[in-house]
Amino acid sequence: MVVEKEPADSPAVVALGQGGARTARRIARLLAGAEVHGLAHRVPHAEVAFEDAGAHLRALFASGRPVIGVCAAGILIRALAPALSDKRADPPVVAVADDGSAVVPLLGGHRGANDLARRIARQFGVAPALTTAGDARFGVALDDPPPGWALANRDDAKEFTAALLNGAAVRFPEGVPSFLECAPRDDRGSLRITVTERAVSGDSRHLVYHPACLAVGVGCERGAAPGELTALVGRALAEAGLAEAAVAGLFSLDLKSDEPAVHAAAAALGVEARFFDAAVLEAETPRLAFPSETVFRAVGCHGVAEGAALAAAGAAGELVVSKRKSGRATCAVAMSPEPIDPSRVGRPRGRLLIAGIGPGGDGWMTAECRAAVAAATDLVGYGRYLDLLGDRTQGKTLHEFRLGEEEARARLALDLAAQGRTVALVSSGDPGIYAMAALVFELLDTEERAEWRRPEMAVCPGVSALQAAAARAGAPLGNDFCAVSLSDLLTPWAAIERRVRAAAAGDFVVAFYNPVSRRRNWQLAKARTILLEDRPAATPVVVARNLGRAKETVRITTLGDLQALDADMLTVIIVGSSETRTAHERWVYTPRGYTVESG
Repeated sequence: MVVEKEPADSPAVVALGQGGARTARRIARLLAGAEVHGLAHRVPHAEVAFEDAGAHLRALFASGRPVIGVCAAGILIRALAPALSDKRADPPVVAVADDGSAVVPLLGGHRGANDLARRIARQFGVAPALTTAGDARFGVALDDPPPGWALANRDDAKEFTAALLNGAAVRFPEGVPSFLECAPRDDRGSLRITVTERAVSGDSRHLVYHPACLAVGVGCERGAAPGELTALVGRALAEAGLAEAAVAGLFSLDLKSDEPAVHAAAAALGVEARFFDAAVLEAETPRLAFPSETVFRAVGCHGVAEGAALAAAGAAGELVVSKRKSGRATCAVAMSPEPIDPSRVGRPRGRLLIAGIGPGGDGWMTAECRAAVAAATDLVGYGRYLDLLGDRTQGKTLHEFRLGEEEARARLALDLAAQGRTVALVSSGDPGIYAMAALVFELLDTEERAEWRRPEMAVCPGVSALQAAAARAGAPLGNDFCAVSLSDLLTPWAAIERRVRAAAAGDFVVAFYNPVSRRRNWQLAKARTILLEDRPAATPVVVARNLGRAKETVRITTLGDLQALDADMLTVIIVGSSETRTAHERWVYTPRGYTVESG
């Protein structure tokens, strides 16, 4: 049985010509978080463009990212040969023919390349060309067990595999995991495999595999030092003779999901932290070794560490380490008769990623925002913005809203994240510029919702509409500038007018957002009148509409000729300062420095 694993880093699918571009995009859709990288003059609309293929491939390889080259294997070999050093550190590298007819893992076969090759080959209906000895002979990589299993020492597997290929047989117990069943078995064999949760050492003739059958439950006081909990867990496992590699996950009460000490202890073990609500832990009370009324009064269950460990280990699990205590933390360990899949136990700490997808074109979406959308289980946003994501929404739960429902969007995103979901709250442009980020933080600040404060939160910057409009027109933002929204739905017109007058007096380049709507058409004319008091009618103006979309228009006019009919809610207007100039009637720029007249 082959169990496939996702690579730790998002893959880069590299296309060197138009012939392989379609294949590259098909592969990118298959692999979560993958990006298409294309040779600039040959592959249009790639998410990442490059000029020098060899340098780009070596940079990707050095960064540790999996590389899937839709090109001849020889190109990858020649490009990466100077970068090869330690095969144990090589990231996966896979070569794919332009038409998908051949899939060859070249490097990092036991670090994910073989699994990637299998998945890609299956997508194209071909067999992967696996050349690593163990996979080719027995269909198993002994040094790369599937999820739920760990090899005590990977270095032991090289000589062990060599002996196996040389005809040696293996002694191993009944009930060996299915991924090892292909190895030739003989009760008198010179090689041995042990399966145990104990901290046992192996060697090149004796492989030790640990099933992920241990659940570590933890609790701690608010603000406990991360080092204290990490040390407590380490001591508990060591004193019980249990292998850290057999730990499936770290588990606790959901009230602790934002506790740094819990996440630090999980990171030290290399596992995920997962959480249960108080009712689930209270159901474990009959199995607790040390139930506590004090704990029950505080959090609603009679035991956090023991209860969480038992809940994770399941009905057939049992405590193997009862509650241990330090000054401000507790831990316990339970064991399941089978490996524990932590993704099916409890729930993770939620994540709210407030992402700006740019003005509209896929090429303007930053890598951080692409990663946020790829990681999300749920996408929340205005329906038109979600439509702009295209194939990126596949496999996600979509929560679509109409214009004007911004607060409802923010509340739902916070609620979903509090339930342990990974949520991308999608804005156009940049989420912190006239968009959703400010509203989320306002709700956090003004409402007493403790559960909203537990998820991990991040704002993922995007290309703003004013940046996109400026880039299309040249460099109108080359000197000091400001942005003003002309919508008085949330800001009184008196405040808007003061800001426009201040911008005019300060000779700022001004980017106007929300200039005109169907019910609001006089504000742009008023702002124009104010600016004309301080700068000439010939001042260049950029009127940009539908940026990055099929019906994009970018027009250069003057402040004197600017009309409300030129704009709508999909328009950004950039009005130059007294120093802004036009170049060759096509470009607009503001000099980096003001001209100084000599006396």
